[in-house]
Amino acid sequence: MAPIPGSGLAKGLAVTLRTMTKKTVTEQYPDAQPDLPPRTRGVIGLFEENCTVCMLCARECPDWCIYIDSHKETVPPTAPGGRERSRNVLDRFAIDFSLCMYCGICIEVCPFDALFWSPEFEYAETDIRELTHERDKLREWMWTVPAPPALDPGAEEPKEIAAARKSAEKLAAAAQAASEAQAEPEANTGSGTDTGSGTDSRSASATHRKPQEGES
Repeated sequence: MAPIPGSGLAKGLAVTLRTMTKKTVTEQYPDAQPDLPPRTRGVIGLFEENCTVCMLCARECPDWCIYIDSHKETVPPTAPGGRERSRNVLDRFAIDFSLCMYCGICIEVCPFDALFWSPEFEYAETDIRELTHERDKLREWMWTVPAPPALDPGAEEPKEIAAARKSAEKLAAAAQAASEAQAEPEANTGSGTDTGSGTDSRSASATHRKPQEGES
């Protein structure tokens, strides 16, 4: 059946009329801040204490927008006769957000959880050079990183928490066993002294008992 002439126009006008009668969903930004989902890719925060300068994030970045500088530092031995160790010390950690394409590879490959997504997106600049955030600025973004979602009630306990809990239980059991072993000799010594004193008192009373009539 051939379409009726003007039916497409009528359908379009009907959609327009339905839309005009509905409440608008336009948010007047920046007066009204958007309600962003928790996994929004806004800006990257750096948790410097977890960074070991392994350079994985810089090597895997497809845009080469991560700049890292470091130096080695000698750590003295922790015990006498031990060997000195060397560790990497972070000097610079910067991300050029004018080059970043927000792929999230750097956050995924970080083995020590030093990089996190923050939903903050209001960091536009008039100078493109200001979009290179140094480690101090990246550290400030960590305060805007949302807390991780709660685990599913049926999920397995994280390996780190399980290992820490088992270690704590072993230490508590060892401490309890040591305290019980120390308490047993003290209890035995106290009971022996009481028994001896009782025997001596009974023997002393028997020795000094007044003889009855008919006894020699």
